[in-house]
Amino acid sequence: MKLKVLGCHGGELLSCRTTCFLLDEVLALDAGALTGTLTLEQLCKVDDILVGHSHFDHTKDLPLLADLVIGRREHPVTIHASRECARALRHSMFNNELWPDFTRIPTRKAPVLRIKTFRAGSTFQIGPYTVQSVPVSHPVESCGFIISRGKTAVAMSGDTGPTDRLWKALNATKNLKALLVETSFPNALQQLADLSGHLTPQTLQAELAKFNRNGAEVLLYHLKPAFVGQLKRELAGLPVEILELGDSFEF
Repeated sequence: MKLKVLGCHGGELLSCRTTCFLLDEVLALDAGALTGTLTLEQLCKVDDILVGHSHFDHTKDLPLLADLVIGRREHPVTIHASRECARALRHSMFNNELWPDFTRIPTRKAPVLRIKTFRAGSTFQIGPYTVQSVPVSHPVESCGFIISRGKTAVAMSGDTGPTDRLWKALNATKNLKALLVETSFPNALQQLADLSGHLTPQTLQAELAKFNRNGAEVLLYHLKPAFVGQLKRELAGLPVEILELGDSFEF
């Protein structure tokens, strides 16, 4: 599997883009940085988008994507979302008020977008990928994912505070090559991190103690732009890599 980092921050500034990763050019993990990083030709190749939860920084490019690829694809782009996330997208985004309902445009039978729901905690297929969803700790329904293809698996924590279910699932996964895990706020803002369902360097360290990594890389994302420098200092010495825009990996 080839993984490209399109966005890896918990907010957006000139040099920061919100969460979005691209697998094998066809499967996007979250949609925080699709339209600002890919060409129109590349966007048209994205067949599926796997969304961890409904918050804006993970879904904000879905409306603009629909507007760009209409008339350029034979089949809809499929958005895979948990039941609560799908409900939020339908009622709050594609509601003909905030944005046109591209799940019915140009026709109900042949729309630009299709929202396909899954039950949080279920395992399902997206083309050649087997996806295990794992509920994690966040104010809205949020899922981490373990994505397998052949003998290779990569995982993504989603937005989460301390949790146990994710680590149990990861420890049971064979051939896990990499884990993308969020870390959002510096230690001084632990109370805010706990309230908003995010990790700090000190809670990340405690969480990693639950992980039998067996050689898997731990790749950090979702750093809040205002605290990137401070977070990098606090994370120094931990056996992790902080992702940067444009990073690419092959597993």
